[in-house]
Amino acid sequence: MKIRELASGLQFPEGPVAMADGSVLLVEIARGTLSRVTVDGRVQVVADLGGGPNGAAIGPDGAVYVCNNGGFRYVSQPGDCLRPVAQADDYSGGRIERVDLATGRIDRLYEQVGGVPLRGPNDIVFDAEGGFYFTDLGKVREREIDRGGVFYASTDGRSAHVVAHPAMTPNGVALSPDGSTLYYADTEGARLWAFDVTAPGQVHKLPWPSPQGARLLAAAPGGHYQRFDSMAVDAFGNLLVATLLHGGISVISPDGRMCSHVPLPDRYVTNLCFGGPDLRTLFVTLSGVGKLIAIDDWPTPGLRLNFNA
Repeated sequence: MKIRELASGLQFPEGPVAMADGSVLLVEIARGTLSRVTVDGRVQVVADLGGGPNGAAIGPDGAVYVCNNGGFRYVSQPGDCLRPVAQADDYSGGRIERVDLATGRIDRLYEQVGGVPLRGPNDIVFDAEGGFYFTDLGKVREREIDRGGVFYASTDGRSAHVVAHPAMTPNGVALSPDGSTLYYADTEGARLWAFDVTAPGQVHKLPWPSPQGARLLAAAPGGHYQRFDSMAVDAFGNLLVATLLHGGISVISPDGRMCSHVPLPDRYVTNLCFGGPDLRTLFVTLSGVGKLIAIDDWPTPGLRLNFNA
């Protein structure tokens, strides 16, 4: 496995999006920006969003749709490692934003769903119909935590509804290659959950004791003290889950039976995406140390996303 460092000095990078020109868009959560890492390693600010821009995805119109968690408070740990610990003192509210790459214009599409404010939107995936699922992680304060949920929305800012709520710390979200299964990762429990999709934005729900109607696909492979973050899907439907604290990628088969772990040199591996001409390059954000890396010749090609540029 060959690892290349593409950029360093990033401020808690997340949400990588591989572009056709070889560059990678990503967010810098602690900097409050949508940034671009060029093929020669330069970092360019595309949009200054403020708050805490998190997951990002290209929509059917070519714009970038960003989950903004409103901001974290951070602590520094040994080894120049940054770690988010709580809601920011200057928390600016959760929202979904649209960034026009041609003009740099920023539009806020959603700040609430069904009259309930978004607390910490985290990750996003588009279906083939052009709508998007997104997670809201919630928010943590010293003595309390907001429970989150999974939502579905249109790109025009006019329609959003709850898919599943309440859910504890929903983070990464993804769709199976045929779009029939919706997955999300629970950070604190290090669990991977799945819903059967019945129509765009609609899922089949299991009865109690499922906490939110999903079926449990996998839980904490590799031992204790893990956390699950965002994920990517390969062409065969395997889920590659960015794994915190164990520092690497947990690879989980679509039936949940086969799990493996690929270690990486950071405890805060937060997100990843496939890119390159044959989708065999894996771009990974090492958020604690502020780096974007590339892993060449991944054993399986990635799933081509519905509207990626």
